[in-house]
Amino acid sequence: MITLTDHGVFLKKNWEFTEVPEAGGLSAGDISRAREEGKARTMAGRILKAHSCSENHTLLKLKFDALVSPDNNYVNILQTARASGLERFPVPYVLSNCHHTLCAVGGTINEDDHVFGLGSVKKYGGIFVPPYRAVLHQYMREQMAGCGKMILGSDSHTRYGALGTMGIGEGGGEVVKQLLGRTYDLSTPPIIAVKLVGTPAPGVGPQDVALALIEATFRNHFNKNKILEFVGPGIQSLSMEYRMGIDVMTTESGALSSIWCTDEKTEAYLEEHGRKEAYKPLAPEEGAYYDGLIEMDLSRVECMIALPFHPSNGMPIREFKENMTEILHQVEEEGRRIKGKEQEVFSIMSHVRNGEFFVDQALVSGCSGGLFENIVAMADILKGYGIPGSGLNLGINPASLPIMADLMAQGIAGELSVCGATLRPAICGPCFGVTDVPANHQLSIRHVTRNYPNREGSKPGNGQMAAVCLMDARSIAATVRNGGRLTAATDLDVEYRSLTYHFEKKIYKNQVFDCFKRGDPEEKLIKGPNIGDWPIMYRPGKHLLLKTAGAYRGSVTTDELVPSGEAFSFRSNPEKIAQYTMSSRDRDYVSRAKAIRELERQRRESGKTEDEDLNGLLEALGKRLGCNVREITLGGLMVSDQIGDGSSREQAASCQRGLGGFANLANEYATKRYRSNLINWGIFPLRTEEVLDISEGEYLLLKNVEDAVNSMTSGDGHRIELEILNGRTGVTERKISCTMDALTDEEKKILLSGCLINFYQGEKKE
Repeated sequence: MITLTDHGVFLKKNWEFTEVPEAGGLSAGDISRAREEGKARTMAGRILKAHSCSENHTLLKLKFDALVSPDNNYVNILQTARASGLERFPVPYVLSNCHHTLCAVGGTINEDDHVFGLGSVKKYGGIFVPPYRAVLHQYMREQMAGCGKMILGSDSHTRYGALGTMGIGEGGGEVVKQLLGRTYDLSTPPIIAVKLVGTPAPGVGPQDVALALIEATFRNHFNKNKILEFVGPGIQSLSMEYRMGIDVMTTESGALSSIWCTDEKTEAYLEEHGRKEAYKPLAPEEGAYYDGLIEMDLSRVECMIALPFHPSNGMPIREFKENMTEILHQVEEEGRRIKGKEQEVFSIMSHVRNGEFFVDQALVSGCSGGLFENIVAMADILKGYGIPGSGLNLGINPASLPIMADLMAQGIAGELSVCGATLRPAICGPCFGVTDVPANHQLSIRHVTRNYPNREGSKPGNGQMAAVCLMDARSIAATVRNGGRLTAATDLDVEYRSLTYHFEKKIYKNQVFDCFKRGDPEEKLIKGPNIGDWPIMYRPGKHLLLKTAGAYRGSVTTDELVPSGEAFSFRSNPEKIAQYTMSSRDRDYVSRAKAIRELERQRRESGKTEDEDLNGLLEALGKRLGCNVREITLGGLMVSDQIGDGSSREQAASCQRGLGGFANLANEYATKRYRSNLINWGIFPLRTEEVLDISEGEYLLLKNVEDAVNSMTSGDGHRIELEILNGRTGVTERKISCTMDALTDEEKKILLSGCLINFYQGEKKE
């Protein structure tokens, strides 16, 4: 079904590929030149070149055509930008209100965020999408994406490749840079061709294709930080919404961005949305060079299920049912690790009854599930069936108000209501645990983007643990129709309708506030009580003494660093949100980090701390290093094998920094965006290949910080040594060879300034 080629290939005619250029007898130098020329013949290569301000083709400096942020992080971004000298929005900046729409979940009132966002749009000249009108990615598809464009978003699922737009999801710091007229800097990323052939079977939906792709590419890092370029004859067999449903999930494969060939279906979609001028044909040229190849036969894709607790845990439903007991025992073991030994044992085997697997809840929502065609297919599957009120419920969140309006106009909403499904407003709530949280030990099947631990909103620290399986809307509807018994849509004989989605442009015209280029500098901003300013972030001293606040095995995800659910409501308040850091995995992390922060405050103010052992350690280091104790900064350290898998939420870094963190040490950073977040918040992204046998409370020394940072110049960056110290004497007990990998000149300045805000404020003073 899926074949991976892990080396470079050239595109020939008729979507065939070869390892060497068509012309024979070429020297090694000729082939190397052909590769460089071939990169420029890809769609991605052309778009990147058009958006880069750099003449160095290996180091891009990108400026985007538009920006987008949801309400669970735009306040932080605006606060950072304002503190850094923001005067106006230089490109269209969409503030979407699709995450904090419930406004009182978690004990605070997030309508304050919306008031602040609307005021910022009026002041700086932006676009404000009020609550319940659209989830951010659907609005961007319908109103902002266009062939050959690039869009940067502060949500990790910023993906509009099916519409010919390269979308990149990053942390808020990178959006701030664009707002201030700066660039998004990165080495030219590898480009992977994704060749699609065949036609999906009836009942196989876009989530099935996406889960198959993720399963084949995530754990082997095949797509990590790369651009996926979708090509091949199979694209023609897919509708635009089908393409979008696959595309938005490429984030979960580890890819940086994506781009698809465009055709008459792309043109028709843009024309239906009143933007025919945004269309142009996109395709790679013959001789295009790719750093790898994925070949996928759509006709062989089966209905899939991604087991807890990651989208990459995918397999055909058929295969899961054949090996159910063994697989579920593995899920239970992982759930018990997540929940913790002191808690009641997590159980999922209770869902197996008479050899069948039963679920408790079904949801289809948001930018991946809530599309018109998915929902129509569900109505076809559920035709004539009534969902009883005694158990399994089915909830549907269409991705936008225009989709909801057309579902109503064409009678689909009525059909589903009669069946017993509930249609809800366009919000992202089911994706990250602020609505529809399952009961203890319950299992939910969802067509959403992620099923990370506790992302559905359960609270293992309080004894409540649930889990989510990802499936396509079609198999979810088939399972509901079968009384909650896990069922692949292809097991049912269904007559599917081919209804055309009609976009009502008046909805956005009447209800979206667009004042791009018409901002009023005199507009007063209103900051409600939940909106807090960033705390002071001090720059590092000459040397950095790191005390381990948290040491973990395996992966630390961004959902663990800053949990979903009620913690989201405090994202506009740096101090309050920081109290939730690692709370779903390590409830003592915050107290340990705060203790380190308090010791550094004491040291900074008086040169002494209340910890006599630490005072002795600092004095010993001062003598050994030939420096004043005040030149040694104390900061917190987080250690794990892998850190940062998951969303683009910058709070995963800023919360650590607010608690006094100064460094991460890992064997691997899961995504570029997490590493960028660390740098923008002044946290040193230390990486090593050595086994990390480090315990909480251990001290590590990074000497000559400025020299260490400035040595990270090219390639993978130079090697530096971390010293693991005896906590009393300061004697070096062992050393770790590590790197921060290559840093741009601006990234070096940001780290040495203490954070992005300090860097920009320092520039203003100069």
